[in-house]
Amino acid sequence: MPTTEMALPTVLESTYIVVWEYQVKAECQAEFVAAYGPDGEWARLFRRSSEFVGVELLGSVGNAARFFTLDHWCSQAAMDEFLAANATAYDVLDRRFTGLTVWERRIGGFSCDA
Repeated sequence: MPTTEMALPTVLESTYIVVWEYQVKAECQAEFVAAYGPDGEWARLFRRSSEFVGVELLGSVGNAARFFTLDHWCSQAAMDEFLAANATAYDVLDRRFTGLTVWERRIGGFSCDA
């Protein structure tokens, strides 16, 4: 089961996490992991922002085709600003990788402020 683990730097702990769920086509799992993992193309796009902390890719224990991403940002505002400024690049990647999944859904954004 491909999963990733990352250590968040103490200085840049995320305060906002966006969770996505994916049902990945069996024949596309390796390409999906490469694209959506911490060194994948999505992470490289998001790293254009100094307020992007990192991404975790998790695989389901009970369903090998089910994956989750946790996108860590310093704030919701930082993520929103980045997405607005990079909408075209985001759309290009979204269209490019749409064929890897059966479906995907955004579970939600979660504030981690204490």
